[in-house]
Amino acid sequence: MTASITNTDGSATGGVAEDVPAKGTADRVRPGGRRGARGIAGTYLLLTLGAVAFLFPFYYMVVGSLRTTTTGDLSSAVPGGLTGGNYTAVNGAISLGRSLLSSGIMTVGVLLCTLVFGVLAGYALAQLHFRGRGTVFAALLLVQMVPFQLLTLPLYVLVVRDYGLGDNYIGMILPFAINSTAVFLFRQFFLQMPQSLFEAARIDGAGELRILWRIALPMARPAVLTAMLLTFIGPWNEFLWPFLVTKDADKQPLAVSLASFLSNLQGTVANPAGALLAGACVLAVPAVALFLLFQRHFTSTDIDSGVKG
Repeated sequence: MTASITNTDGSATGGVAEDVPAKGTADRVRPGGRRGARGIAGTYLLLTLGAVAFLFPFYYMVVGSLRTTTTGDLSSAVPGGLTGGNYTAVNGAISLGRSLLSSGIMTVGVLLCTLVFGVLAGYALAQLHFRGRGTVFAALLLVQMVPFQLLTLPLYVLVVRDYGLGDNYIGMILPFAINSTAVFLFRQFFLQMPQSLFEAARIDGAGELRILWRIALPMARPAVLTAMLLTFIGPWNEFLWPFLVTKDADKQPLAVSLASFLSNLQGTVANPAGALLAGACVLAVPAVALFLLFQRHFTSTDIDSGVKG
């Protein structure tokens, strides 16, 4: 394509303009072209397949808990003949309300201890300078590598025989009172906060506990919520330790009660598999509800709101 260029004396000279790309070339380089659309479609397809694979066990559990007869094959995942009798049956066998209360007492106790000790220890490791701080942090990382099952026997001897805390809620809570993962989480979060905030508060004469309560903790809401959810899932689903220290059925958490139902009481109901799935649904509901309720808070942070400029 040619174009004329006007000189200073008014005469025109011919010139050659830039070539306009062909239509096919424009389609190939356009970000929203066919290739981009295929990539987006493939991404959504993979995400959909992943979501289906992740959600199918929950779907199978819910549908199986509502069927009158539950088998071990995929036919149990097809809705049909739904009833709520399985929930009534498992409740009559193990008393879901009593088991939920025991699970709640253990979980709330662990949660409170974890948050209190985790915040205090995390703040100390992040903001206080004392001899041996690096050694303490290295020991914290080392503890995370030790499986809890290796400590089960000495903990059982210490808590049950020496302290006499068998069939006691304190005995169930004590081994989980300090969570090294929560301490690490709070330490990393407090390290990310602007040091100018803490220095200004110390210049004004504020003590460390006041700084923690009035400055650090209000901005650590995402870390607190994350620690709450992670801590809740652990003791709520815990089976091994409560099974060892509790022989009284009235104080057994729901996970232990379901195991007892599977071993000793499944013959007392018409549909044992459906009743067991009904109990599993009751056990899963609080954790799923908490995640859906607080998931939007995990990525929110107010760290930068305290610094101007």
